[in-house]
Amino acid sequence: MPSIAVLGSFNMDLVVAAERLPEPGRTVLGRSFHRGPGGKGSNQAIAARRLGAEVSFIGAVGDDEFGAAARRLLAAEGVDISGLASVDRPTGVALIVVDDRGENQIAVAPGANEAVTPALVEEQAPAIAGADVLLAQLETPLDAFLAAAAAARTGGTTVILNPAPAAPLPDRVWSAVDVLTPNQHEMSGLFGGGETEPAGSPGRISGPEVIMTKGAEGAVWYRGGAARSYPAVPVDAVDTTGAGDAFNAGLAVGMAEQGIEAGIVLGLRAGAFAVTRIGVLDGLAARAELDRAFPPPPKAAS
Repeated sequence: MPSIAVLGSFNMDLVVAAERLPEPGRTVLGRSFHRGPGGKGSNQAIAARRLGAEVSFIGAVGDDEFGAAARRLLAAEGVDISGLASVDRPTGVALIVVDDRGENQIAVAPGANEAVTPALVEEQAPAIAGADVLLAQLETPLDAFLAAAAAARTGGTTVILNPAPAAPLPDRVWSAVDVLTPNQHEMSGLFGGGETEPAGSPGRISGPEVIMTKGAEGAVWYRGGAARSYPAVPVDAVDTTGAGDAFNAGLAVGMAEQGIEAGIVLGLRAGAFAVTRIGVLDGLAARAELDRAFPPPPKAAS
């Protein structure tokens, strides 16, 4: 069974479904309200666990109602939460609006996620070094990620960084990462150019391979100056919230099982399943459920 260490955030999602997304200075009336657990780290940990990996989660929540809910949820999913600290800050919250096309707007108040420190991470160094893959995002402090990446290096653990939300990455991050997984918007911020193709080839960067996710257009794997496209699984999307987290979890699990190409394929299948369900948790498929909905491609003859 593959093992994944996830460093990241937990947020309580407060979601309004509306006909359209609000424009600046405008109010829209929603049809429904839903409160549920989220945060990229928590989503990815649960998704990886449901896909069949052993998962440990490293992060922080407040000593409050939302923090208690986080612990109950992750434990019930079978995620190891020995690295989930309680801190003197409120648990993170995300405010989300989803429109009739399945597109969304998200604003996050990080709260306890900002209290994830290198010292907290270093306490979990054995779990990180013993994992097949370390999966992280940018909803917790960058210095904590660098500490986790250093622990990963001691054990030969593959490091995947999902650079979301978009932010400039200092040079020391590039050498700490094996695989970088931006979406089109994040790709543009990292490499310049538009959101279709970067101005500078990711192959010029010494360090990580780059997998750009493109929503309904699939993904592109940049390696050594070359690019290879992978089509998305065709579906009718109803809610794109959490699809990127499902992809990253699938990538991590598939890489641990059979390598990066298998990870991309599993990630695209997991992402496709996610957008066919309302709400993040319902969109994170168990492996058997995913195989029934979107069967894995046949293996090539040897």
